[in-house]
Parts: sequence; C-alpha cells; structure tokens
Amino acid sequence: MKALKYSDICLIPNYSEVYSRTDCDPSVEFLSKSFMLPIIPANMKSVIDMDLSRALSNDGYFYIMHRFGNGLKDTVLQMNKENWPIISVSMGVKMMDKKDIIALAKLNQRIDFITIDIAHGHCERMKIAIKCVEKYFPRTRIIAGNVTTPEAVKQLYDWGASAVKVGIGQGSPCTTKDKTGFTMPMFTCVQKCSNVMDDDYLIPIIADGGIKCNGDIAKAIVAGANMVMAGGLFAACTDSPAIQSSINDVPHKAYFGSASAENKGHNNNIEGKLTNITCNNMSVGEKLLEITQDLQSSISYAGGNQIYSLNQVQYYEV
Repeated sequence: MKALKYSDICLIPNYSEVYSRTDCDPSVEFLSKSFMLPIIPANMKSVIDMDLSRALSNDGYFYIMHRFGNGLKDTVLQMNKENWPIISVSMGVKMMDKKDIIALAKLNQRIDFITIDIAHGHCERMKIAIKCVEKYFPRTRIIAGNVTTPEAVKQLYDWGASAVKVGIGQGSPCTTKDKTGFTMPMFTCVQKCSNVMDDDYLIPIIADGGIKCNGDIAKAIVAGANMVMAGGLFAACTDSPAIQSSINDVPHKAYFGSASAENKGHNNNIEGKLTNITCNNMSVGEKLLEITQDLQSSISYAGGNQIYSLNQVQYYEV
C-alpha cells in the first residue's frame, strides 16, 4: 500500500445546511480543555517564544513552549509568577530535565501540560521520563513523542502519556528522512496512529509535520488528528521569533529544525537544516484569523457546523 502525504489526497464535499461559513465553529476539546483552534505552533526556537506563548495562553489557543534556551525550571517559574491561564512546556529526557521536574515539584509549581519531546520517542528513556513526570506531577497532562506507529502510540499511553505526538522526518527543515531513511508520509502516519484504543478510549494524537498550507490542517483532522502542529506557517509571520533578512529585496525568515546546527550550536548528529522562507506579511494573530476562516470554510464543505464534521469526510487519492 502506498503511504500518502497530505498533497496526495483531496477532500470530497458533503451536503450542507449551513447558511454561512461564519456559523461554523473551529474550536476543539483537547485533554478536557477547550481551545480556539486545533492548531499548535511548533515548539521550536524559530516558531515560538515566551511572548507568543503568553499571548496564546491569554487568548485561548493551545501552545507548547520549546525546551531550548532558558531551561525548564526558569520557564515554569516565570509562567507561575505571572499566573498564565495555561502553562504548557517542553522537556527532554536528560538528567537535567528530570532534576528540573523534581525541583519544580518541591516548589509547588503548576504545570498544566508538559510535552516530552525527542526525535525517536518510542524508547526506554521516554518511558523513564514519563514515569518521572507522573511521579512528581500526577495531575499534569503528559504529551509524548514523536512516533509513527500504532504500537508506539499504545505503549507511550500505557507508560502514562495523555496524548501522543506523531510524525518523524516530514517537517520541511528536518533531514531525518534523507540522513537515516526513516520517515512516514503524514496522512498515512496519522491514519494509522489515530485509531489506537485503550479499551473503549481513543488515544488522542497530535499530527506534527508536513503542514504546507491551511488546507493541510483540515486533511490532518480528516486523517484522525485531534490537534495539528505546524512550524513554517508561523515562522513566516512578521512577529515570529525567526530572524528576518532580505533576499533580493524580499523579506525572508530563518526557519530551522530542532536537530539543526543552528539550534544545537554544534555539528554533531545533525538531522535538520536552516531554510530561509518567504515572509507571509502577516502577524501571528492575523495568521490565526486566516486559519480560523479557512477551517470554517472546511467545516462548511464537510457538511456540518463543528470541527468534528471533518471526521466524516471522504477523500480521493490524486
């Protein structure tokens, strides 16, 4: 069977009784909380920073602050001091990360969501990290990834993850597929990973990678994603943390992967690259409004008035 990218499929419209696309609701329930959209800016240095995280938290959007730079402890301390509505952060699987978790627990700090975020999430070190967070922050929702198989989704959930992030090697600044040979085209990856049950409970997933346009968000939801992570869509915004430059008098943004030399600060085990992408001349707020309107249109084509209408959509391979 051929594995499919988002560009390999087109969605088929359904009969609709919606009077206007503005009547359609793109908000979503995720891990018992409501959010404005099913989209998450990628937890990468060139995509999100503390200022953007704060704004998204205040405005009702889900976010995941990246784990590169100030450190987990200092980030959580600042978020608690400012009493953010939603505190959502990332960590790795190193001893330093686990020490920060223990220190934050001793200080009685709040963490609503924590994403344990590594390149190959189906591993022993992931299990140890999940158990550490579970022990010291039993009420915190754990997101773990990244993986590409139903077996991995089930195992991470069994270890204690509340949701699983799926996708390896499909982001545009990622070179894992070229350097290692391992990847899975995202539409098929999401399809395979979105039907994993624990008894009667469908394990939630975040589709991470391969989003090139707003329509791909709808396609990811059709494939079965609960939430969708995108990097380049937001890195290209005028107020993103990505460094801006001018190439042939056209504004560009420096978008790089988490495993790139630009992010790591050295050239060992590099599986990412820097790409200068054309600036979209929109702020992140304007981009979120555009995504809202485009998803409202997608919902109307799906024949319903809520985001979950996309779960009933059929598609053609092209």
